[in-house]
Amino acid sequence: MSLEKMEALEVRVKRLVDMVQHLKDANNGLQQDLEQAQQRLVQQESLSQDWEEERTHIRTRIEKVLDDLHFLEAQETELQEVTSDESY
Repeated sequence: MSLEKMEALEVRVKRLVDMVQHLKDANNGLQQDLEQAQQRLVQQESLSQDWEEERTHIRTRIEKVLDDLHFLEAQETELQEVTSDESY
C-alpha cells in the first residue's frame, strides 16, 4: 500500500472517529432531554389527576347544594299550598 493511500485511509478513519464521538455526544444530549421530558410528563399526569379529583369534589358539592335548593323549593311550594288552602 502506498503512503498516499495510507494517509487517505487515516483521514477517513479520523473522520469516522470524530463522527462517532459527535453521535455519542448528541445521543447523550437526547437521552437527557428524554429523561427531562419523562419527568415533566409524570409531573403533568400527577397535576392532571389532582385537578380531576378537585373537579369531582367540586361537582359533588355543587350537586349537593342543588339538591338542597330543590328540597327548599319543594318545601316552599308545599308551604304556599297549605297557606292558600287555609285562606279559604
